[in-house]
Amino acid sequence: MSVEHRNGGSSTVLMEEPMELQPARLKDDRPVSITRASSGSGGRTLNDDANSQDRNETLPSPSVASMDQVEKWNYPRINLYRFPAVNWAFAVAGMNDATYGAIIPYLEEYYQLSYTIISLVFLSPFVGYTLAALINNAVHMKFGQRGVAFMGPFCHLVAYVVIAVHPPYPVLVIAFMLAGLGNGLEDSGWNAWIGAMANANELLGILHGLYGAGAVVAPLIATSMIARAGLPWYSWYYVMIGAATLELATSLSAFWKADGAAFRASHPRTSEAAGSRLREAVARLPAARTTWLCSLFLLGYVGAEVALGGWIVVFMMDVRRGAAFASGMVATGFWLGITVGRVILGFVTPRIGERLAIMIYLPVSMGLQLLFWLVPQFYVSAVAVSVQGFFLGPLFPAAVVVMTRLLPKHLHVSSIGFAAAFGGSGGAIFPFAVGVLAQAKGVQVLQPIILALLAVIWLLWLGLPRYSKKKD
Repeated sequence: MSVEHRNGGSSTVLMEEPMELQPARLKDDRPVSITRASSGSGGRTLNDDANSQDRNETLPSPSVASMDQVEKWNYPRINLYRFPAVNWAFAVAGMNDATYGAIIPYLEEYYQLSYTIISLVFLSPFVGYTLAALINNAVHMKFGQRGVAFMGPFCHLVAYVVIAVHPPYPVLVIAFMLAGLGNGLEDSGWNAWIGAMANANELLGILHGLYGAGAVVAPLIATSMIARAGLPWYSWYYVMIGAATLELATSLSAFWKADGAAFRASHPRTSEAAGSRLREAVARLPAARTTWLCSLFLLGYVGAEVALGGWIVVFMMDVRRGAAFASGMVATGFWLGITVGRVILGFVTPRIGERLAIMIYLPVSMGLQLLFWLVPQFYVSAVAVSVQGFFLGPLFPAAVVVMTRLLPKHLHVSSIGFAAAFGGSGGAIFPFAVGVLAQAKGVQVLQPIILALLAVIWLLWLGLPRYSKKKD
């Protein structure tokens, strides 16, 4: 004898006596969870007992289904607006980072400073990135994604207004710190958000491709304005003010309803012990191993990327004896390679697996770096560094996806946010180190430093735990 209870879209059949049963199915041919009556705290499903079917085939209750629904770029519908807004924010971040390399020669001349002092332009965002790594989780808990959508673009806007009035050099350095805070907050928040979506590799490839697109446009336009049109270096920041204003308007309107209460509701386990999530991510095994290895990996990767993109113009002018405009176009080629690589290889990487893909991309990049270093021809160097950018492009998105697979969901914001912001600080530390060494030894020290960084992050990648490949 059986009694059938229905509750919404799910059904449960209770049996008084054990007997062999076939899984019951609804009209749409989905299996129904079947349990045995028990005097204990709860029955066990036949699927559990037989261990013969995937747990994902068991029909969840409507409330659980809605809670566990994986976000997509077009689901919920508001993401149709949010995803493009986040892409524009990353384009502005790319424009911000690539501008340093384009204006370094002109800052040196304008302020009459040495390589070492000028390199503070690279080091100053480190303060902003470090602060972003520490406050990212607290911003999410108190203000939600709305807080990131306001604070990141607002920091950009204020920094660019200050830079555009070409203040004394110490004030300029402080403004770059503020821009670094904006980049760090957006790096932390938006990587964690999209990294947990369906088809994360492809979406992160597009997101970071837009970062690369901004990095392509910035040196191209800035170099044209300064070298060809004869405008002062700070005139480029009028363009950046307009870009940051649009960024603030689109980001804030897209995430206006995503306040702290909404974030805590969607991350209940995170909100239970908000203050301990970052400590768990960075100080408690096994999560700490993944967090720190990926953080150091991103530190070295972003350091190599920004150092190469930042000093390539000076290198091509001083070492390869290129003209100012042609040397600026080499930087454009490098960032264009990164952009195309992130978009195209973003679809290739998940097919062969992130772990294996990065083990292939990095040795290829090191080979191209050797070609760039050892063949003293302007055009060979220009082509080598552009192709190198193509293979370096997918490294950051792949690392974020790996973190979402190795870490529990309640640590995604804390761990990915920390790693992204910590890694972003590499874009401050290593370009500064290149500048200090260039002052003493010449800018040709750029090549061995980049090669060493690529070798180190390849070894760090080998140390990551293995994981089973998930299906979206």
